[in-house]
Amino acid sequence: MMNRIVIQTLFFLLMVTSVSAQDVATFFSKSDSFFKEYVVDGKVKYAAIKNNPEALKEALSSAKSISVSKSNATTYQSFWINAYNLLVIDGIVKNYPLKSPLDVAGFFDKTKHEIAGKSVTLNGIENDLLRAQFPAEARFHFVLVCAGLGCPPIINTAYKPSTIDGQLQKQTVLALNNPNFIKVNKNKVQISQLFEWYKGDFEQKGSTVDFINTYRKEQLPENTKVSYYPYDWSLNETK
Repeated sequence: MMNRIVIQTLFFLLMVTSVSAQDVATFFSKSDSFFKEYVVDGKVKYAAIKNNPEALKEALSSAKSISVSKSNATTYQSFWINAYNLLVIDGIVKNYPLKSPLDVAGFFDKTKHEIAGKSVTLNGIENDLLRAQFPAEARFHFVLVCAGLGCPPIINTAYKPSTIDGQLQKQTVLALNNPNFIKVNKNKVQISQLFEWYKGDFEQKGSTVDFINTYRKEQLPENTKVSYYPYDWSLNETK
């Protein structure tokens, strides 16, 4: 009798795990299709999505009851990065047309989203579900896209467990070698306010300049003094 109960329990757990894995795979597939269709050169086709929101709705709907665990870090990180970027786009589309996400009161810190069995704000995803769970991973800042032009550009594919580390690396390298993001003029260097707002994330192993130089092909001088240029909250919309 005991053996039968154990076997039944194991079978049930295997079934649940299999269904959950299928659900997650479906979410990644639908997200990937959506980004490929509606993201071009780091910008989003908000008007087109507003006119035809089905692909976005399907991607988010497939994520409603998904369960992801921090113990499977690559799946967890990929899921929440995609979820954040999709929910930002969804929030813009619901209020479109507009010129900036800041035109919507509480866009990042008040509006709750029902996803993966949670009711969570965008800031909650970024700060509680990602940064707090993986405090050493500063590269999150180059893949979470806030809908402003000041953000690093959104990519036209989903983040996936099998590719997440390479994608984090690629987007960080792209941002920190982009002359519009790190502005070097002789001895003066201007950097995004992102580095000011999240200074602790970037200075875990040295200075902010040390962090930037880890990913730059053309190194900033060690004694570089940086200033911050104003963040551009204009909508990252493709025309």
